Amino acid sequence: MIVELEQYAQRLHSAREKLEEVREGLHVDHMQEELAELREELNAEGFWDDLERSTHVNRRIAYLEERLKHLDRLKGSCDDVEAMMELAGEENDEDLIAEAGSELDALEKDLGGLELETLMRGDYDHCDAILSLHAGAGGTEAQDWTQMLYRMYTRYCERKGFKVELLDLLDGDEAGIKSATFQVSGENVYGYLRGEKGVHRLVRISPFDSNARRHTSFASLDVAPMLDEDGDIEINMEEVRVDTYRSTGAGGQHINKTDSAVRMTHMPTGIVVSCQNERSQVQNREMCLKMLRAKLLELREREREQQMADIKGEMKKIEWGSQIRSYVFQPYTMVKDHRTGYESGNIDDVMDGNLDGFITSYLKMQ
Repeated sequence: MIVELEQYAQRLHSAREKLEEVREGLHVDHMQEELAELREELNAEGFWDDLERSTHVNRRIAYLEERLKHLDRLKGSCDDVEAMMELAGEENDEDLIAEAGSELDALEKDLGGLELETLMRGDYDHCDAILSLHAGAGGTEAQDWTQMLYRMYTRYCERKGFKVELLDLLDGDEAGIKSATFQVSGENVYGYLRGEKGVHRLVRISPFDSNARRHTSFASLDVAPMLDEDGDIEINMEEVRVDTYRSTGAGGQHINKTDSAVRMTHMPTGIVVSCQNERSQVQNREMCLKMLRAKLLELREREREQQMADIKGEMKKIEWGSQIRSYVFQPYTMVKDHRTGYESGNIDDVMDGNLDGFITSYLKMQ
């Protein structure tokens, strides 16, 4: 029992050190200053006249308050575990020692989750994100794979408590989908998902092959930050071609009856965005502008890291040799990230949205 208490004491000491590192990584002093400034803005005259700004400020205040309370709760948990261990040692109570161990396990798990947020150091990591999936080489098999990835990411978002809104969908010729664009909203969405950008490779026995042969398919994911405000991204509408067309889907009061869907092509960069999910052409146009700003921002950030030709070369071919991750269903089951080396043998769990290990490994590598 004494040895067990000594081990718990060492773990608790490590937990306190990690908590202090998390506080420093989250810049608690800065968070408190920002919270005070936002509360002051909340009481300013005319604040509620700007719905978009007031929504953003209230959301940010709620986030900061919850994070600061979370840190206080973790400190309180450390104190509670320490008191429990002292009492267990004095009374020689094995049940109390076991309870202290359980509380310590929960504390370490909670700390591990919060530690991830200290890795969100990018300028736009706190933003929502626009995700675009595109089927690559592989025909119907690739289109089915794209639909599987869409489900995987929506399930991941459900696990994290993120909101998903489908903006545009192009069905496959026989099965699956050719492309899908969706907005993900929540705290630090772009920070979590930015490392998922790239080509994803599938290896399995195709259900569309009557000879039951093994097929390799590809799909790409593009991730762009959704700005809360327009910022310094200016769009010259003379450089944008706007096309309207009828929405595709199951039908309804508005679907398939009017040219409400909107597609925008940014001529200088070749970026194309489209939206057909909103009820009117005006709403679809506004969403397209937001999506275009997001993609132009993401492109600008990448230009800082490498030349434009390199970016086009990276995203040009959705095929063999360019993948960031492989998902193997046969002859064995394994998902492996080729950048970090992280892998999982539980492919069903991964396809059901458990991407935490891959995302954590990428953030730590960065």
